[in-house]
Amino acid sequence: MEKNPDISFEEALAKLESIVARLEQPEVPLEESVKQFEEGVKLSRYCAKILEEAELRIEQVNQTKSENE
Repeated sequence: MEKNPDISFEEALAKLESIVARLEQPEVPLEESVKQFEEGVKLSRYCAKILEEAELRIEQVNQTKSENE
């Protein structure tokens, strides 16, 4: 899942949590479990990418701040 402006980090995380809860239920059919797992991996990668970008921005702000002091 590439960065999608239609979904926020918080929405993606909530969907991921919902998928995890669904997969923990024993009555979920195998095919649905696989589809849910695939979607969860996409959401996980999307969230990780957003977090990495946020970390880079914070590092840049801190570096700029320390250079100006």
